Amino acid sequence: MIYLDYQATTPLAPEAAAAMRPWLETNFGNPHSPHRAGREAAAAIEVARGRVLDALQEGGRSGNLYFTSGATEAANWALKGAASRLPQNRRRIVTLATEHACVLDTVEWLGTQGFDTDILPVRADGLLDLDLLAARVDDRTGLVAAMLVNNEIGVIQPVEEIGRIARDAGALFFCDAVQALGRVPVPLGACDMVAFSAHKVHGPKGIGALWVREGVPLDPLLHGGGQEGGIRSGTLSPALCVGFGEAARLLAAQAEQDHAHVERLWRTALSVLGDRWSLNGSAERRYHGNLNIRGDGIDAARLISELRQVAFSAGSACASGSGRTSHVLSALGLPGRDARSSIRLGFGRYTSEDDLVQALTLIDDTASRQRSFAA
Repeated sequence: MIYLDYQATTPLAPEAAAAMRPWLETNFGNPHSPHRAGREAAAAIEVARGRVLDALQEGGRSGNLYFTSGATEAANWALKGAASRLPQNRRRIVTLATEHACVLDTVEWLGTQGFDTDILPVRADGLLDLDLLAARVDDRTGLVAAMLVNNEIGVIQPVEEIGRIARDAGALFFCDAVQALGRVPVPLGACDMVAFSAHKVHGPKGIGALWVREGVPLDPLLHGGGQEGGIRSGTLSPALCVGFGEAARLLAAQAEQDHAHVERLWRTALSVLGDRWSLNGSAERRYHGNLNIRGDGIDAARLISELRQVAFSAGSACASGSGRTSHVLSALGLPGRDARSSIRLGFGRYTSEDDLVQALTLIDDTASRQRSFAA
């Protein structure tokens, strides 16, 4: 099978798997125990933490990185933990209609807890109108949330400007950078809280992280032993932390190589597909490892079921099984028929050019047959 669903998850890097193995088999000590096995596990976790911070490059050390069970926990913790500290005159939360469900659903829940929520629309290219944001973020706003690289269409929001608008208004800014780490620069200087996920960057599933700027107040989401900095409870898995750390080390070591490879794959994909498909989202401000396209007269669900030898999707893995039209494509103003004719192709480090050409040719040929049958 040819795998083209890198936004849903990425292949585990062999180096990360090898680094994890001893912590799964022989080095099983609880990292919060005082004996030698525990101290060794704790030390491995701190090395991993440093590697993730290093992958963030400039600004990483200006905050604290807390390991979590994944990006969903990190987003919930950031939004709920920061919201609970907001003063009564700043209980307004602003976010975008194209955010991941873990943000939108959390904001919706906060709306039932006495917070005023504002979900901003985006333009047809998927990008936020900064003038609209500036008009809607006021002295009642305590928290702004925006994703850096969209998980469905790959557009890159102007996060530095969003963060500046939030800061000028005295609000905190949370950024979902799950699809950005190792792919585009993460402007930590503009952010107060940032969420990451290991399995999107060739690390293991079950672990993510929340970066919090020094001095930003945050209430715990999970209560118990307070293992992570006294504010995130739960026994950490040394194996998962080490796997995330090794994946992060590889991101930094192979950054130029990975970028050049993705750019080659992007050019190849556009060449193979030609003008038979239309791009969803901005053509200029986007990550090139995410190709979200639509074809007239195509049934995306049927296309996916017919092509068992290629793994790709019609949108977010979290929502693709629900049967609902993508909320991201709807936010772009696409009618239902266009949304149902859209597919998402994701590729990266372990995608070969030959495999990409073979997969895209199969997709294009099958789509052409669908069109001919519908004619």
